[in-house]
Amino acid sequence: MSSEIFFQKKLTINVRGRLIDLTRPKVMGIINLTPDSFYAGSRKPAIDDALQQTEKMLNDGATFIDLGAYSSRPGAVDISAQEETDRLLPVIEAIVKNFGEAIMSIDTFRASVAEAAVNAGAHIINDISGGQLDEAMFSTVARLKVPYILMHMKGTPQNMVQQAQYTDLFTEVLDYLAIKYHALKALGIHDVIIDPGFGFAKESHHSYELIRRLREFDILELPMLVGISRKRMIYHTIGSTAAEALNGTTALNTIALMNGANILRVHDVKEAVEAVKVFEAVMENQD
Repeated sequence: MSSEIFFQKKLTINVRGRLIDLTRPKVMGIINLTPDSFYAGSRKPAIDDALQQTEKMLNDGATFIDLGAYSSRPGAVDISAQEETDRLLPVIEAIVKNFGEAIMSIDTFRASVAEAAVNAGAHIINDISGGQLDEAMFSTVARLKVPYILMHMKGTPQNMVQQAQYTDLFTEVLDYLAIKYHALKALGIHDVIIDPGFGFAKESHHSYELIRRLREFDILELPMLVGISRKRMIYHTIGSTAAEALNGTTALNTIALMNGANILRVHDVKEAVEAVKVFEAVMENQD
């Protein structure tokens, strides 16, 4: 029996007056407006390239487009908020102009970037730091009245590899998310999506443990985003590279769906949408 029956998991979010139903899992397509993100296929710094990728992802079935202008791969170069904003805004404006119905999530930990992006037409803030790297983030999201993706991470992208140490991994991640959600809720932010932060201050075995225990996060009664697409935890396990990790990604996305994921954040939308369709066929044909 699904734990959603016990915990009454919240499965809708309000996106500028549009109610998005997460009862059926949704797919979020990743577009990186950076020259150095870990997977080369996701790098679309030119406006025309980003627009073409947006069109492809929407046609392939993406519900959300996640735009990132700051590389958060381990050891990535730290760029200024101004440079991040300058990369983001022209693409957001172009997407608004060409794909007005597209729902844009902005991958940033900076409140000023989040505000500029939402004012330009973005809809959701996806913060890898859970508000830790900018104390103004929570109050800014509350004022903007947009959904917020709350992710677990320790340290910064520059030093998080050294932070991958835990006494009780699951409890530490769960407590972090619970405390942060309490603070968000106190500010009037009710549309919160949680993300355990696979690969962020976590070794591969940590990430696999969290995948196994994904259902236990339902105690927070919040929708869950899983972002494991082409990550090291996959390509190291199968002995390949990020470029060759699509099959492993699809396999792990399917396991995440079976364990309660509501949103898959991916580089390859078509394959993720197909995984959702097969998962739903299995669930609909249960006795």
